[in-house]
Amino acid sequence: MGRGPTSKDVARLAGVSQSTVSYVMSGKRSISAETLRRVEEAMATLNYQPHAGARALAGSRTNTIAIVMPFASAYDAGQLMAFVEEFVLAARRHDCDVLLVTAEEGIEGLRRITGRSLCDAAVVMQVTAHDERAEAARHLDFPVMFIGVPEDPSGLACADFDFESAGALLVEELAGLGSTRVSVLGWSAESVARDYNYIVRFSRGVRNAAQARGLPVDWHSAPAEGSFASSIDAGLHPDGGRTGVIMTSGLPAGMRALAARGLVPGRDVDVVALCTEAEAEEQSVPLTAVSTQPRDVSRRVAGHLFSLIEQGRRAEEGVDVVPAELVRRASTRAG
Repeated sequence: MGRGPTSKDVARLAGVSQSTVSYVMSGKRSISAETLRRVEEAMATLNYQPHAGARALAGSRTNTIAIVMPFASAYDAGQLMAFVEEFVLAARRHDCDVLLVTAEEGIEGLRRITGRSLCDAAVVMQVTAHDERAEAARHLDFPVMFIGVPEDPSGLACADFDFESAGALLVEELAGLGSTRVSVLGWSAESVARDYNYIVRFSRGVRNAAQARGLPVDWHSAPAEGSFASSIDAGLHPDGGRTGVIMTSGLPAGMRALAARGLVPGRDVDVVALCTEAEAEEQSVPLTAVSTQPRDVSRRVAGHLFSLIEQGRRAEEGVDVVPAELVRRASTRAG
């Protein structure tokens, strides 16, 4: 395969110097309308596409956004794809590409993409409560936004769904229906151990609301069918009271575990969930739920990030949260 056209070829065809071609691409110097026309026509004739690395070295934009999102499991990958899809659509509208950085590299992942000038901005996902990438991002002269809110968000631009309010809303819903106890069928023990910020924030919301209501809370990690079954047995009616159930992951398995015990959500037990609207609607009994709104979060971040790129500015400190709203469906009884 022969080599593609170079900036030297463009310069020769346009009858200008190679440095003039570089100035046209970088916009660093004023170029006459006639010279600009000749260079652009030469680029079109040769189908010249500047190499991203060369453009970066010239001080120009790469038209690439990096999404730093390590995949710890297939479940993580599936849950994150709604975010990615919205970014890809937004990038397409801005004539940009998306670079996925999926390895668990921590700080080195950020340094690698910024040090090599591989992109114009970065989005950091799978944020932990004490994320080491936060310290690196504070010192980068480069637009970086976090989807997620670490415990110390100072100096960072963060956006996310309001998981803490979501936890409180679900507890309040169960309390209003007469629950005397709350059983949370939560994320896997592995996810909890990873210290993901959204788990910490959601758990805080649940605990604070339950404490204010005087409700005991049982927590069960339930990543698999068998675990859900044992959690149902352990969590429901331990003292003859009325236990309300909160589900956060593995919804189909949790619903099957209830069905295996002859329990119908909305008739025999109140069940609420933290999930997407689609997940809530597709269960055997549609779930009363707070939607995590991943697409809304992504659209907010993408809009802000592309604005920063156009203005040539780095992201400013601040936390932008999408508010939590509860939608009632058939899985809860009338109070």
